[in-house]
Amino acid sequence: MSETAMIQVEVAYALPERQAIIPLTVAEGTTALEAARRSGVAERFEGLDLDDARLGIFGKLVAADQVLRAGDRVEIYRPLKADPKEVRKARAARVKERRQEDAG
Repeated sequence: MSETAMIQVEVAYALPERQAIIPLTVAEGTTALEAARRSGVAERFEGLDLDDARLGIFGKLVAADQVLRAGDRVEIYRPLKADPKEVRKARAARVKERRQEDAG
C-alpha cells in the first residue's frame, strides 16, 4: 500500500487592520479551495465566504480547483470597494478642477 505524499503550503488572508498567514501540511493533489477550507481561516475572520472568494497563488489569480505544489501560498482576495478605473477618473477630475480654480 502506498502512502500519499504530503506537501507544505500556506494560506494567507488580510484585512487592513490584521492578517493571517497559516502554514499547512496537505496531501499532494489538494486544491487551492481545499487548502483554504482546511486552514480554518474562515473561522478567524467573520464574514469571509470561501465559496465566493477569489483565490490566487503568489499574486496570480487561480481557479478554486488549482492543484497546489509544495511551497505555494494560497491568497484569499477581498472584493474591491471601488472600481480602480473609476477612482483614477475621479482623482484626475479633482486635479483638473483644482488647476482651473488656481488659474482662474
